[in-house]
Amino acid sequence: MGLGGISIWQLLIILAIVVMLFGTSRLRNIGSDLGSAIRGFRDSMSKDDASGDSESANAARKEQDSDKPAG
Repeated sequence: MGLGGISIWQLLIILAIVVMLFGTSRLRNIGSDLGSAIRGFRDSMSKDDASGDSESANAARKEQDSDKPAG
């Protein structure tokens, strides 16, 4: 048994059919495009997390400053 009831031989046959239909160069291009899209998504998520962290830190500082008594 392989993945979900699909044997290794069936996966190899599917892979061979996909390679024959699309060719290795097109599959390589699709893979690199997918990889760059995922990389861009991760970069944008990390930038959002970093800006969110700095915004929450600034809000916490402002809250602490407003809690201090004047004088």
